[in-house]
Formats: sequence, structure tokens, C-alpha cells
Amino acid sequence: MNTVTKGLKLKDSLTDYFFIAGGILCVNFALKGLLVPNHFFDGGVTGLALLFHETYNINIALLIIAINIPLILMGLKIIGKKFVIKTSASIVILGICLLWLPVPIITHDKLIVSAFGGLFIGLGVGLGMRGGCALDGIEVLAVYTGKKVGFTMSEIILGLNIIIFAIAAVFFGLEKAFYSMLTYFVASKTIDYVVEGIQEFTGVTIISAKSEDVKAFLVLQMGKGITIYKGERGFMKDSFEVSAECDIIYTVVTRLEVRRLKGAVHEIDPKAFIFSGPIKETAGGVLKRKREH
Repeated sequence: MNTVTKGLKLKDSLTDYFFIAGGILCVNFALKGLLVPNHFFDGGVTGLALLFHETYNINIALLIIAINIPLILMGLKIIGKKFVIKTSASIVILGICLLWLPVPIITHDKLIVSAFGGLFIGLGVGLGMRGGCALDGIEVLAVYTGKKVGFTMSEIILGLNIIIFAIAAVFFGLEKAFYSMLTYFVASKTIDYVVEGIQEFTGVTIISAKSEDVKAFLVLQMGKGITIYKGERGFMKDSFEVSAECDIIYTVVTRLEVRRLKGAVHEIDPKAFIFSGPIKETAGGVLKRKREH
């Protein structure tokens, strides 16, 4: 391994640890400053721990460790040893922070607790994911269970959360369950935002009779890389036998550029067919990202 590679690896490791440390502090703040003092819940494994804490008055730090670590170990074969070690260490450190790192109670306003408790939980879990670990083991459980029962990860997570919120509604009232759902909703959206970043990318496919003009616009004016697929267009109901070869253009833009791209392409060719879809992760190529915060 050369010096440059070692330097990059060290930089990535330090960045990961920075994200994980920030995630642990955010989750600690959300639990001790907002959710636990106000007897609120969340979804996922954190919500399950809060539910046991409220029902049996067991220390939340011990519950977080006791519930998460067995779930993380389930994923040893599926996800990998490095991930499991990093995640287990992070969960233990989170438990230590919950035991000994003091956080003042911020407020008793239900809406603030629900919204900002979810915000900081989501921020913490999202930062942990950016650092390569899971501060909430529900996704590991979903992956493991999905291998056994055949349900998708989303279906398993949804089912577990429905059970948690149903129990909360029965034993602690509908109002508490509704606020808890709001907490989970805010947390899940925050996780998406943190993991995906500000610049969400969109893949755009364009089929046009004026493909050469469209290519020139994308590359020369927007500065985008393009990929060309060879295809055929036509095959209409009234003229099924009529078709023509065409270039199918594929490019990736930020969500802020989608409207500009579609408007320009329709100016070039009002009959152009355009469809797009979100892209979860990109790397390499000529994509330009802003510095990640």
C-alpha cells in the first residue's frame, strides 16, 4: 500500500469516527434531553427500548445495549465483521454516554419534544450510517429476517413499528402514540436527508428524434456526462410496423437541475419522451458534488 493510499484511508477513517461521534452525541441529546424525560417513544429498536423503559423502568442505556447488540450480531455473516465490530463499539459508547454524560431537560412542550426529538434521533442515526455503523439495529434485523421469511426490509420495519405504536396506544394512550409516530416520521426523514445529502441526484432518460441537439445541450451547455443506448422508436398502434433507430440518452443531474433540463429538451424537441427517477448513491464520473458537511 503506497503513501497516498494510506493517507486517503486514514482520512476516511477519521471522517467516519467524526460522524459516529457526532451521531452518538445527537442520540444522547435526543433521549436524555427530550424523549425520556417526557415519556415519549420512537420507532425502531430505540422505540422498543423506550417502550421497555416506560413499562418496566429499566435503565434506557442498558436497554439500548441489550437490545441492539444481539441484533447486530445477527448480521455478522450478512453484513460483515468490520461493520459489526464498529457498530457494537458505537452502541456500547452510546450506552456509556447515556449513563454518565449529563444533558439538561430541554422542554416539556409535546410538539417540540416530538419534532426535535425525532430530528436529533434521525440526525444521530444518519450520521452513524455515514460513518459506517448502525446506532439503531432495526435495519440489521430487517435484513436478517428478510432472508428467513421473504418479506422486504421496508415491510419488516413497517410491521415492527406498527407493533410498537399499537402497544404504545394501548398502554399509554392514543395521544402519546400519535406524538410518537410524528417523532418517528421526523426521524426517518432526517435520516434520509443526512444519508442522501443535500444534492439528491436524479437519473434522466431522453428519447428524441433530435438526439444530436439534445446531446450537444447536455454536454456543452450543462456540462453533463451522458451515456447512449442504441434503440428503436415508433411501434404506434396505428403504425406498428413503422420504427426508426434512435439514440436513447441517459444522464444524471441534481434535483435542482431537472426542471431546467426538461424545459430545454422540450424546446429542442416538443415531442421528446423524458422520464426520470431518484438515484440513491453516486460515485465517480464527471458528477460534481458540493463539499459534504
